[in-house]
Amino acid sequence: MVGKSPRGLGKGLGALIPTGPAVTETSAPSASAIMVAPAPAPAPQPVTPQLAGPKPVAGAYFLEIPIEDIAPNPRQPREIFSEEPLKELATSIREVGLLQPVVVRATGEEGYELIMGERRWRASKLAGLSKIPAIVRSTQEDKLLLDALIENLQREQLNPLEEAAAYRQLLDDFGATHEQLATRIGRSRSHVTNTIRLLNLPPKVQRRVSAGTITAGHGRALLTLDDPAAQEHLAARIVAELLSVRAVEEIVAVGDAMAAPAPATTPKTPRAKPAEEPALRHLADRLSDRFETRVKVDFGRRKGRIVVEFATIDDLERIIATMAPGSMQPTEE
Repeated sequence: MVGKSPRGLGKGLGALIPTGPAVTETSAPSASAIMVAPAPAPAPQPVTPQLAGPKPVAGAYFLEIPIEDIAPNPRQPREIFSEEPLKELATSIREVGLLQPVVVRATGEEGYELIMGERRWRASKLAGLSKIPAIVRSTQEDKLLLDALIENLQREQLNPLEEAAAYRQLLDDFGATHEQLATRIGRSRSHVTNTIRLLNLPPKVQRRVSAGTITAGHGRALLTLDDPAAQEHLAARIVAELLSVRAVEEIVAVGDAMAAPAPATTPKTPRAKPAEEPALRHLADRLSDRFETRVKVDFGRRKGRIVVEFATIDDLERIIATMAPGSMQPTEE
């Protein structure tokens, strides 16, 4: 079993970062030391000392990289990064440092491209860090990058259009089918297909979906119309009249999509929705960073709920091992 993780890296980091051979101390030899010398146990590398020229192990190695040498990933599915949570994360990084490394791939002699961790990278820049810890992964195999992109997709809080664009990019880049992609990310095939269909909406309607003024359900209902002008007109009615998805479906069914909006004197009263507590959103973001997956935190009148998503059994075991290091190890008789 690997020794304790280096101080300041956070629990479970030793399982994520392969390290090179351990360095034996130059103390006086003993009988027991001579016996174990041929097969020393691997030991994690410290963070604070400068790490010169680490050797790749199993396709990945740990390194502290100048933050300016890291470029964002053009495949990043998330386009909007909320400013306030970024500032909160930057404050935390100033106080305790960046506990979870970003994941990058080498793009040249001194350049790197992000695979996972753009939010942490942005917050580290706000915090004024000159270097950040990173796991450098080899991308000689397409599957490695594919898995990293899918993990990144799952852990981000994406709006429906960002999610649709990410699905489309994964399908185009790696030649997967809707069924294969759905199986890999733990979604239904119909969810993947219907989400991608949102990209067929007119740009004006897409912007409304991205901004949250209409929902993905509204967008899917609008897709049953063949005329882009009718889609835009009905989208404007949805906002003006606060129409539900069911109401939009009924309007489309009776062919009334181009009707004028209802008089402004009789607007529908929106159903009150409980405001999301900033503290709960911040906690969900921190847990998402910690477990490298999407985490939702809800708090009702009497009790709360934390939902941690996973894609495969291996992914679940990884999350459990991160929650309770050593819990997944077989017991010795």
